[in-house]
Amino acid sequence: MQPIQGEGYLVEFDPNGDRVRMSGSLRLGGLSEYAPISDLLDQAIDGREALTLDLRALEFLNSSGIATLSKFVIHVRNGKTCQLTVVGSNAIPWQGKSLNNLKRLMPSLELVFDA
Repeated sequence: MQPIQGEGYLVEFDPNGDRVRMSGSLRLGGLSEYAPISDLLDQAIDGREALTLDLRALEFLNSSGIATLSKFVIHVRNGKTCQLTVVGSNAIPWQGKSLNNLKRLMPSLELVFDA
C-alpha cells in the first residue's frame, strides 16, 4: 500500500509490523477528503488479528479527521476480528481527550500513551 502524503502530513502502513503511522497535521476539508485515509485503514485491518494505530507524531487532527478515526474504530468493533491498539502522546494536547473518546466507542481497544 502506498503511503498517503500531503502538505504537512504522512499516513503510512507497515504490513510487517501491523502498524499504521500518522504524522504531521491533518487538516483535510471534510470526510470526503479523508476517504483515501479511511480506505487505507480499512485495507490495513483486512484479515489481521491485530493492528496498531500509531499517532504519537500526529500533532493536529481536525474534527473531520476525528470523525474518520471514530468511524474506523466502530468498523473494527463491529467486525469483532481485530484487536486494535492506539498509541498516542501525552505531549500533544488534543490526543488525551479525543483518544479517550475512542475507548468509549470500543471498550476492548487498547489505548497507550507515551511519556
